[in-house]
Amino acid sequence: MALFQRSRPSRPAPRERLEMDMEDTVVYAIGDVHGCYKELLSLEEKIALDGLQFRGRKIIVMLGDYIDRGPQSARVLDHLLAPPPKGFLRVCLAGNHEVAMLNYLDGYLSRDRWLAVGGRETLFSYGVDPERLSSLYASSDEVDRRIREVIPVDHIDFLRSLPVLLCSEKFVFVHAGIRPGIDLVAQDEQDLLNIRDEFFVAAHLLDRFVVHGHTPVDIPRLDGRRLDIDTGAFHSGRLTAVRIADKFGKLIFS
Repeated sequence: MALFQRSRPSRPAPRERLEMDMEDTVVYAIGDVHGCYKELLSLEEKIALDGLQFRGRKIIVMLGDYIDRGPQSARVLDHLLAPPPKGFLRVCLAGNHEVAMLNYLDGYLSRDRWLAVGGRETLFSYGVDPERLSSLYASSDEVDRRIREVIPVDHIDFLRSLPVLLCSEKFVFVHAGIRPGIDLVAQDEQDLLNIRDEFFVAAHLLDRFVVHGHTPVDIPRLDGRRLDIDTGAFHSGRLTAVRIADKFGKLIFS
């Protein structure tokens, strides 16, 4: 055993939970991108055109899962770090895939487990072939070190900075959903990133309307007081947004 070993970073602090006043505000929420850069550009162009009819504040809310599975995760992150379309603000929320990537980079998740959920495609987007690296270096630690060197610091800092929830008086925007019957401030972060069944079965009992992704559906699904807009862009080729102005919504597709 080595005399000295690299220590792991301490577990990150809880992610921010944001509140906003939606009065005189138009929100465009976008579902899971999963490395689909071209679809994101196409959808943003349509949102920009749609937004011309509105005055006042316009916000694009990204619902998480920008990386993995699709072909261009690195370009998606570069795009999200750049300014939003003219006349818009942009809020990016965390998804479970961003957390998984950070957990791998920080040593809390094995490389094999991250690659199995889409990390392989993310590494390809940075020009890294993990299997080739494994053939070049006998040490697994050395492979991990080489991978960490490739990921840009600004990408990692961006992923660490992502809030986990955005809410207003009537709406909640979140990656996966919320646990019914629990105040938003007391929601477990793992639920916000991963919940499914317990959220789905009580959707008609929610105090606020929840717009989310995480669970792929063929077409956007309205169920009780929740709307799922993850239309599986990485395999369907269709990225979905919903425009919310006052109490009214409109779906927009890439």
